[in-house]
Amino acid sequence: MVGTAQREVGSLEAQAASITWWDADADAYHGEHGEFLGTADFVWCPEALREQDARLLGEVRGRDVLEVGCGSAPCSRWLAGQGARPVAFDLSAGMLRYARAGNASSGIEVPLVRANAERIPFADASFDLACSAFGAVPFVSDLHRLHREVARVLRPGGTWTFAVNHPMRWIFPDVPGPVGMTVTSSYFDRTPYLEVDADGRATYVEYHRTMGDHVEAITSAGLALERLIEPEWPDGLTREWGQWTPERGAMFPGTVIFLCRKGRT
Repeated sequence: MVGTAQREVGSLEAQAASITWWDADADAYHGEHGEFLGTADFVWCPEALREQDARLLGEVRGRDVLEVGCGSAPCSRWLAGQGARPVAFDLSAGMLRYARAGNASSGIEVPLVRANAERIPFADASFDLACSAFGAVPFVSDLHRLHREVARVLRPGGTWTFAVNHPMRWIFPDVPGPVGMTVTSSYFDRTPYLEVDADGRATYVEYHRTMGDHVEAITSAGLALERLIEPEWPDGLTREWGQWTPERGAMFPGTVIFLCRKGRT
């Protein structure tokens, strides 16, 4: 990275940036966060909300589950351990390298696919459930297309549950400490954040959507929003993860989880 910028970024440039970033960052990411995420554990967010406690997906035994933007796929391996039939995909070959290593070390063989969330390579009505813990959704240019694709591969009555940065976090600097508690940006500025190289090419892209933007994109895809969860910072959690800190977590939410359902007709 040479610098940062804010400008519009289309799907092809965002895809190239995500591949470049996550392939290069896979080692550092897992060196810093791998222990927290585990090998076969489903952690929804830095607030340490676990699926084993929250049960947002309901009964998963015997269900076909698609994990969108799986990273090293610990969530899918946890699901397999609960009797589900998960399939996990990610855009980054570097992250999938860790997913394959996790399969080998755990002895839990989850099918892994390299794919783009805007063009999911599965047939219509292939899955009972879809889920994503901070995977893909913040990094794709066409959010509407992502939701349409997820809705397409879900069976009638299936659910799509995903966790992302809480939209209000956009207004604060992405740093811990007192500086990160001061509003510096407009909540309504949808211009994506990107990091660029010396030639101005994007090497990292992240998109901001308001809460209303998320709801509109979900419902436009024919999905119904059933629950919206804003995990609180738990007592006793002292671990920091970038902008997620106990001080900030005590004052405002860092994560939002959307639970959506496809209609039965």
